[in-house]
Parts: sequence; C-alpha cells; structure tokens
Amino acid sequence: MENYLDATNDLYKQAALTPDVGLCCTTTPIWKFPGLEIPIIMQEMNYGCGSTISAQDLINNPKVLYVGVGGGMELLQFAYFSRKKGGVIGVDVVDEMLEASRKNFIEAEKQNEWFKSEFVELKKGDALNLPIENESIDVAAQNCLFNIFKAEDLKKALEEMYRVLKPHGRLVMSDPTCEQEMNETLRNDDHLRALCLSGSIPIADYIKALTDVGFGTIEIRGRRPYRILDTENYPTDELIYIESIEVCAIKDPMPADGPCVFTGKAAIYFGKEDYFDDKKGHILMKNQPLAICDKTAAAIASLNRKDIFISESTYHYNGGGCC
Repeated sequence: MENYLDATNDLYKQAALTPDVGLCCTTTPIWKFPGLEIPIIMQEMNYGCGSTISAQDLINNPKVLYVGVGGGMELLQFAYFSRKKGGVIGVDVVDEMLEASRKNFIEAEKQNEWFKSEFVELKKGDALNLPIENESIDVAAQNCLFNIFKAEDLKKALEEMYRVLKPHGRLVMSDPTCEQEMNETLRNDDHLRALCLSGSIPIADYIKALTDVGFGTIEIRGRRPYRILDTENYPTDELIYIESIEVCAIKDPMPADGPCVFTGKAAIYFGKEDYFDDKKGHILMKNQPLAICDKTAAAIASLNRKDIFISESTYHYNGGGCC
C-alpha cells in the first residue's frame, strides 16, 4: 500500500518534467528586486501559494534553508541577498525537481551577472528527516508543502525545522488554510492533498502546530484568497473557500504566559495623558497605533478602558509591535 506522500512525489516529478503553470495559484507578487531577473521557466514552475521572501528576514548574510525547491525561483531570490557559495541550501526528495532546478540556475546565470549556481547547494532529502546540522540555519522556509502533511507528519516536519534553526532563527512559510470543515472523502483524497487543497487546516490549528513544537513568536504576515472547492468538481455538498497565509515563526524562548501571536491587531490610546503605560512593558503614545500580539490585546481589553481602541485582526503584520 502506497503512503499518501507517494502521490505527492509522483505529482511533483511530473511537474518537474513538464512544467504546469496552473498547478498552484498565488495573488502574492513575484518580487523582482533591482538587478534580479527571474527566468520564465522558474516563474512557470513557481509551485507556491504565496511568498517566503522578505528583506526584513535577510539582513546580515543569513544561512538560508529552503525545503521543496520547486523550479528554484525562491532559491534564486534568497541567493540575491546572500551572494556567497552555499549561502542557500535547497532540499527536495524528488530527484527530477532537483535536476530541473540545476538546469534553471544555468539559465539564471545567463540573465544575472551577479549570480553563480554555487550560491545554492542542492541536497536530496526528506522534510521529515532533514540532512542539516542542528542549529545551523538562520532562516528556514517552505512554500505550499507542509499543508500536504497529515497531523503526525506535520509535527515531525516542524520539529525538524525547529531543530536546524539557530536560537531566534526564523521559519517563514506560506500554506493554504481553510476555516470550514472538510468531509473525510476530501481529507482522504491523496491527489487533492498533493494539489495543496484538501490538507488545508484552520489558521488557529496552524498556529498551534507551530507553538506546540516550541516557537515563542508567531507573525501572520499575509492572508489572501486562494481556491474554491465547488460542488460540481469536488466531492462536497457546499462551496469550500481556501485562503493562503504567509507566516513567520521565530525560535524565541516560550514566554511563561504563552506565545506571542501577531495577527494584525493594533491598539490606539486617545485619552487625556500623553501616553498610557500598562506597567507590563507596553507604552501607547497618544493617537499613535501600536501593533500588539493577541495576548497583549486581551490583557488591555480586560482593563475595560474607554480611551483605548483595539482593532480586530487584519492578518497582516509587518513587525514593530509590542513584544
């Protein structure tokens, strides 16, 4: 009996041999930084649902790990920031995808004077057993891969990412999520799971999976429409709406009162004083919004003050918050 992941490997083997532009769909822009040309073949093989590239994560020459190489586009984007031999490591279990990336890097060298294929080290490996040393990575990333895993395998994959990250290292991910219940037929369809559809879980469950393995800070950086599972083409009695999210999980120590999870809430103080101090490390300057984690939002809300407004979650957070 085949493991459900065999269907995934077969699908991406074919996607490596015959690029499938419609395999994944994202509304996130393809970041084209100054002096960076992304070969068309890489764009056609962009099998992600968002982006894991953010300049704020890539200062000070970080060592980068990317799991599930696709056509190499995000590896090239990461290399743009490091520009050193082996500065980026790409790991994939599918031989054909690794070979496709190698070929695409040759094309990238032709279009980018600064780029050398040696900037990216490609390794055959499994996300559940990464061929990477403990605490050797500054930034780890995956795009539209971990949603395929069932619960126990997702736990293993996240534990592996946590293991290889240095203290305060960052795990940047993009995955489909779904707040609606999915029936067992959808959940057990290996092909739909491989297509990054039926493995989608609610955002709260996604965050809990990250904090359960030890990540002390979670940032939800983006939440966008992704796909519809309709009643005509899928085994469902109702329309199911799937979104994609972009998340950064930071290997910070776990606070005694639980993780800091930023979902895009902000607090605004508009009282008579110049500022409000909650005596817990949070100062709200008058009429200046401050991004706050959900834990701090709940604590301030419990004060029942009439001169502090707390926004709903926007699910877009770009740093600079309370913690």
